[in-house]
Amino acid sequence: MRFLLSILLTLPFVGFSQSETKEPVIYTDSTTNYVEFVGMGSTNGYTPFWIQSNQYGIVPKTGPNLSARAGLERYWTISENKTRNNLRVGVGVEAVGNFVQTKNFLLPQAHATLRYKNWEFYVGRKKQALGLADSTIGSGSYAWSGNALPIPKIYLGTTRFVPVPFTKGWLSFQAFYSDGLFENNRPITENLKFHQKAFYMRIGKPHSTLKLYGGFNHQVQWGGKLKKNLGLTNDNLNMPSGFKNYINAVIGAIGGSGDDITYFDSTSRIGNHLGSIDVAMEIETYESSIFLYKQFIYEDGSLFYMTGLKDGLYGARIKRKHSYGANFEVNAAVLEFLYTKDQGGNDFVLGDGRKRGHDNYFNNQQVRDGWGYYDRTIGTPFIPPTSQTKWRWPNYADNFTSNNRVMMFHLGMEGTLFRKIQWMGKFSYSENSGAWLQEFKGSPKQFSGMLMMQSKLDVLGGLTVKGAYAADIGDLYRKTYGFMLGVRKDFSFY
Repeated sequence: MRFLLSILLTLPFVGFSQSETKEPVIYTDSTTNYVEFVGMGSTNGYTPFWIQSNQYGIVPKTGPNLSARAGLERYWTISENKTRNNLRVGVGVEAVGNFVQTKNFLLPQAHATLRYKNWEFYVGRKKQALGLADSTIGSGSYAWSGNALPIPKIYLGTTRFVPVPFTKGWLSFQAFYSDGLFENNRPITENLKFHQKAFYMRIGKPHSTLKLYGGFNHQVQWGGKLKKNLGLTNDNLNMPSGFKNYINAVIGAIGGSGDDITYFDSTSRIGNHLGSIDVAMEIETYESSIFLYKQFIYEDGSLFYMTGLKDGLYGARIKRKHSYGANFEVNAAVLEFLYTKDQGGNDFVLGDGRKRGHDNYFNNQQVRDGWGYYDRTIGTPFIPPTSQTKWRWPNYADNFTSNNRVMMFHLGMEGTLFRKIQWMGKFSYSENSGAWLQEFKGSPKQFSGMLMMQSKLDVLGGLTVKGAYAADIGDLYRKTYGFMLGVRKDFSFY
């Protein structure tokens, strides 16, 4: 891995002698404006995995349900040079109302945004894709998959890969820095704070035949207060907070500061840290684009000692660039393999890098309600909350998940049918082994699949009608067959 990083750092300085014509950049902002009505049902009152997963937390886990959704987003140019749109201000809101079995009102997006060229600053909730992986038909990035409601935060970052000066476009970066807050009705913690940042680099121009990518994302749950004494804090149940401990959380330093710091806080990193180090390669041909990626997991030090290298998300995606008008076409396909069973091994000895195991992904000894938001996994949905599966273990009664040792194969595809119907399929098979401290007997197997189709009708200026059929078959979840039907109207302010 260190050898690969050295290659990533040296390659950008090869081939910068080419001359190129610099054209003025016109900055644009894509918006989402729609009204949608959706109905869904199933054979047993539970929504199938692939109908409700990676939907930013808006689809209920139980049914039947009716859902009304609407989104409005708008950007205005406020710079002097109106043609280039350098400086823009925007607002957006997306509202979802669920009825029948589950009754709630959600705001998956509500933000105020200021953009300058390829940079943006926003406050609020906004949907976000993170990590080097396919975000459309894939299974979702390991640490941040779009499976839960977006966390409200203050965010500063880039909107795309931005060229590094003096490299003539051969080297570019994408990065952000943000802080936010978790919900207060968590089982174990309250007033829990959130820190997140990421940095990625690309070697190669946007249309280069070969492009190399590398970077990391870093998430921290920190501060706040415990609702009950876990034997780790003082009687006031407060976890380390304040500016000095915020800096410790940001840089991942061991040990906190303050009068109320316990032995646990002084010998551990402040907060619950997790993320991934990602590498990828993209090959462009006339016919297609091929994207290969690997997300290395880090959470409790095993990756630093090179003992958890086999864990992570492996992926390969191929996209066709041209359509030939056939009655049946596959335009993109993704094959992924998720492996989280190693975790550095079954032994944990502090100070011994060879036995720095029990990483216990998405669980934490202090933040017991773990890597979740409103009882949904923030990361890959294949490490589910204990409440979502049929399996219960007393040792994990107050932990977020009882199943973080998983091996999963995923196939995603999308294309067209009869040139007018868009279709998408997601098919996943997993082997689930529980956790190192409490393994599942027999490693229950699970298949979850979904086939979705949609088409535009020349009604009311263009309506999109869509439907999906999905199934869960196996031993981890309840056997379920379900459907979704919806109608959507997209529109623009321009």
